[in-house]
Amino acid sequence: MSNQPLFDYSQLPAKRATRDNPLRGKSILSVAQFDKEIIEYLFGRTREMREMVQRVGTVNLLRQYVAACIFYEPSTRTSSSFIGAMERLGGRTIPITSGVEFSSVSKGETLADTMQVLEQYADVIVLRHHEIGAAKMAAEYTHVPIINAGDGAGEHPTQALLDLFTIQDELGSLDGLKVAMVGDLRYGRTVHSLTKLLLQYNVKLRFVSPEILRLPLNVMNQVIDAGVDVRETHDVADVIENADVLYVTRVQKERFTDLRQYEEVKNFYEITPELMKRAQEKMVVMHPLPRVGEIHYAVDSDPRAAYFRQVKNGMFVRMALLAAVLGQA
Repeated sequence: MSNQPLFDYSQLPAKRATRDNPLRGKSILSVAQFDKEIIEYLFGRTREMREMVQRVGTVNLLRQYVAACIFYEPSTRTSSSFIGAMERLGGRTIPITSGVEFSSVSKGETLADTMQVLEQYADVIVLRHHEIGAAKMAAEYTHVPIINAGDGAGEHPTQALLDLFTIQDELGSLDGLKVAMVGDLRYGRTVHSLTKLLLQYNVKLRFVSPEILRLPLNVMNQVIDAGVDVRETHDVADVIENADVLYVTRVQKERFTDLRQYEEVKNFYEITPELMKRAQEKMVVMHPLPRVGEIHYAVDSDPRAAYFRQVKNGMFVRMALLAAVLGQA
């Protein structure tokens, strides 16, 4: 592990433990790369990043590094948090987060060629793509780390990590919890990735969705094989009273080929203040955002609404990941 400090650690009340960096030089493609030990390492660095931002705002830890952020799908939070994370650490970004259709992609340039071009300019590439497996393929053609910022309906590992960190931060532990996931479980890559991470802990899982948006069989089989207590239902009222975490997702219009099906399910669930009256006093409501009506704005003032704290945690987790991947954590 690098001995270079993130900032003046004499400002901290406790001294950081010394341990190796298991993520140095690695691409971040899937949550399958993360066991409990690596998660513990990353979350330790995440808490350091949060404290650093609160105390001094920015440092020059990554001042010699450049990150290319290329997004083939729209993004607000993920792209902004990666750019913010890099700049908080003193690094620079090449932001290709809008208008990709007007780049060389429109001329027929392949993903492999685009990645090999960007690695000439950058030390790490953050990639969002509409095709499942795109990040894995990109990593095969480059010599710099690739960070998967979402590949179609496949995975979103950095979102899952920030979700897991938020659950731990809000409730103090990851074991012994009942986690209910509500909404688009079929196409929701955040649900797929978070579910796989949670399988490493002693949790109970509840999946709430309309029939056409049920969790994919391959993910459900992993849950069953892990021996986790799991149930499916169509009614959020079946889970609200006992859930420690209510993880809500929007129904993603862009994933539907038949818009009539989308219209049938788009407002299937709505989390309202009235519904929240039935929830436990100590629980959290989360959402990867954006929302399109599935959580009412009136819920925002409920102290159990954690989704904007979740957004902020995203920058800290991504700061930790960037520093670790570039060998500076």
